[in-house]
Amino acid sequence: MSEELENSVREMLKEETWTRAGISNFTKNNLMELAELLEKAHNQNCEYEIKDICDQQLAHTKDSIVALYISGMVSLHSGSIDTSALVTLTEIFEKNHKEALVEYLCQTILDEDSQNKFALRKLAEYYKETNDDKVWELYEKIVKLDFEEADIAKILAERYESQGNMEAAVSYYKKALLRYVAAKNLGAMKEMWSKLVNLIPEEIDFFMLVQRKIAKTISEDKSALLMQELYSYYKNTAKWDTAIGILKLILEIDNKDAWARKEIIECFRGKYSDRVHLDEYIVSSNLNQSYRNVFEAISDFEKHIAFDAKNYVFHRTWGVGIITKVEGDMLTINFGKKNGVHPMSLKMAVNALQPLSRDHIWVLKATKKREDLAKKVKQEIAWTLKTIIKSFDNNCDEKRIKAELVPAILTPGEWTSWHSKAQKILSSDPLFGVNPNDINLYTVRDHEISREERLANEFKAEKQFFSRIDIMMRYLNEVEDPSDEQFTDMFSYFTGYLKAFSNVNEQIVASFLVVQEIIKRIPSLESPAKFTFAELYSDIDNPREMYTLLKDSKNTSLKAAFIANVRLLSDWDDQYINLFPTVLDKKLLSELIAAGKNEKVIRLVQTSFADYRNYRNAAVYFFAECRNEPWFKEAGIADDKQLVTLVNIISLCFREVNNHVNTVENKKTIKAAVSLLFANKTENGVKNTMLDFMLSSDKTTITHMYTMVNDVKELDSVYKAQLRNGILGQYPDFKFQEAEIKQDAPKGLLVTAKMLEIKRALAEDLEKVQLPKVAEEVSDARAKGDLKENAEYTSAKEAQHRLTVQLTKLKEELSRAVVFDPTTVTTSTVSFGTAVTLDNHISGKEEILTILGPWESNADQGIISYLSPLGNNLLNLKAGEHAEFTINDHKYDYTVKAIAAARM
Repeated sequence: MSEELENSVREMLKEETWTRAGISNFTKNNLMELAELLEKAHNQNCEYEIKDICDQQLAHTKDSIVALYISGMVSLHSGSIDTSALVTLTEIFEKNHKEALVEYLCQTILDEDSQNKFALRKLAEYYKETNDDKVWELYEKIVKLDFEEADIAKILAERYESQGNMEAAVSYYKKALLRYVAAKNLGAMKEMWSKLVNLIPEEIDFFMLVQRKIAKTISEDKSALLMQELYSYYKNTAKWDTAIGILKLILEIDNKDAWARKEIIECFRGKYSDRVHLDEYIVSSNLNQSYRNVFEAISDFEKHIAFDAKNYVFHRTWGVGIITKVEGDMLTINFGKKNGVHPMSLKMAVNALQPLSRDHIWVLKATKKREDLAKKVKQEIAWTLKTIIKSFDNNCDEKRIKAELVPAILTPGEWTSWHSKAQKILSSDPLFGVNPNDINLYTVRDHEISREERLANEFKAEKQFFSRIDIMMRYLNEVEDPSDEQFTDMFSYFTGYLKAFSNVNEQIVASFLVVQEIIKRIPSLESPAKFTFAELYSDIDNPREMYTLLKDSKNTSLKAAFIANVRLLSDWDDQYINLFPTVLDKKLLSELIAAGKNEKVIRLVQTSFADYRNYRNAAVYFFAECRNEPWFKEAGIADDKQLVTLVNIISLCFREVNNHVNTVENKKTIKAAVSLLFANKTENGVKNTMLDFMLSSDKTTITHMYTMVNDVKELDSVYKAQLRNGILGQYPDFKFQEAEIKQDAPKGLLVTAKMLEIKRALAEDLEKVQLPKVAEEVSDARAKGDLKENAEYTSAKEAQHRLTVQLTKLKEELSRAVVFDPTTVTTSTVSFGTAVTLDNHISGKEEILTILGPWESNADQGIISYLSPLGNNLLNLKAGEHAEFTINDHKYDYTVKAIAAARM
């Protein structure tokens, strides 16, 4: 430590002690001198030594201004949460009416820590007393940082209301209300509730949220009393459905509530004022009799009123009908020209029919012309969505929406375009949301919902852990002030994972990373975790597996956050080496090299190629991305060793795929390795790395490498053919050992790979598309009545039989199919896969025939099956040989001119 600074600090403390200088003589300049001294100490890297001197002074002189300032500011600068020294100093200035010093000190603290709650509140108090408008900016910050602060939120709301900024006023009134509820401040809660009922009565979702919180944290009775005030608005504006819903909620809390029972009758009278039998239904259901269970009475009333005259109903066989007459308990229902008029008792109707509203999508489809409805559906997508969603109890998924529109109104092609536009509306229109209990169900509201409430509802509805993380991060990115009740609930969900656990899993690690990121953005929040990442990491059994289990999304990068935390560990280099085969990110290697860890990286490269079974993806990555790096070349992995390793990896992965081991991952590895060896994309085009190496080597190496590739029987024959053709291009007389070995013809049906895929696709289409479709046609035709006279039924059954026979035969052929390897074709004799040029001695003309299988045969193109009589007679003939034979009384006389490999 600088001798000069040490003496200066000690002298200041000594002078303060000996002179007992009064606080009245202390000025802003004195604090500025101390700040300059601290700046020097920081530059000379000795501020902590000076702090120790001041702490010693405070041990016996607790009110030393110099010691309190220096000790407090050094603690603040270091990020310590202990700011007690500065709090004490501020209190000293306050007691001695040094308001200017309080202001300066608080500003100094905030310059260092802009979200220091103590300094913000003290400075706000000062500005309030001095009528300084700067207080409002501080109030905004305090409310944003302190999720429990309700009084200042209320003050801000009242200010914005007086200025006519109702959007901001409502936002702060909401915050105040929710915080008063959490604090169980009944008087203030009631005041804020009444204020908001007056300002935003139509935001029913918000009031229902608050009601649930009041019922849970205070009492259900109190919540019911508040809902009565909201109910008045909906009754007075004749919004009967919402008013009835509120009364039902109140009655669920107290089913003996006489006021609510009386009011619900009034609402029913208002809603159904045009119904002739209204009074009769009220009396018959005993809705106005207190001895009858209120919900049973409501149920009876709603059943009767739903089946009143002019109402629509649905029968699963007869479709949509309209009730034309009601006489006592007997209904007359018209189901249209097709299904006629049906009399039915009320009891039967309740069991067999579904009441429909006049704007139900089924009613619209039954009563409007298809062309008119289709035009409206295409032009008014939002209206269509609202209509369908409301038709199904205001809960509807995309599958149901499509089922209602296709093919009755839209064609499959029209649906694709319509659906794309509909998705944008569902995700952006504030009138649409999701069911808080099911993320797949859409709902529609009568009023706009805020972005905060929409995301909060999505969070509640989403059951998948990592999807909830994505919603949480969307909330942080899209909401300007993430300090409301919804945010607190979401944040608490993740902090809950950190409070107590026995085994570390991906949810705990992900929660730690999410909470860490949120606190970076909102430093005023605190994590409940009593452990560091290093302690958490030490409990992870398999860091590679943990990295894999962390799921990223559009709004989150948990994997990157995980690696960033690993970088801060004391043994980060060893952890990077351990994680790399899973992470496969060159940034890890670059950081290791930059830190001088070359030897560890080189050892990892050598291990990856030597133990390719356990390091297969790392070996593939090194080959793809690092072959030109100096440290890779230092590893000394010969070119042929690299290529052989990749071929061995391909063979290993194919074996595991055949044994159903890590199928998806192995297929990805095969695709990457095959691409690098045989179809490597470069700036100059596609490069066959394996062929280039072979052609630059001697024949012994070529034979060894080709044989090794050829032994991977699952490898696409196209790549083997490329190698063969390339080798023959340079060495026309090259002998391929496997072609010289006579092999028995494979049992089964020889086919080309291309035709096998076509036949498989056809079988799948028959089984999953055509047969289900014709089965539906059979079912529909059967429902139309007498099967003997039903031509549609007969036709559908014939088609079903024909397709079934076709599928059975095709499956039998597929079970016998053997894919022909074009690299094994031999032109020494006429065989499968050859094109033979023939002299026809009868016609005197030359013919060219291609020998393939029955699936590929095409007489017009000169392709015949090796199983056909003609093909069978030509098999095994050599160039120059003559053959005469008769097929079905037709004579043939050929001489083989030439045999070549066919194009497949």
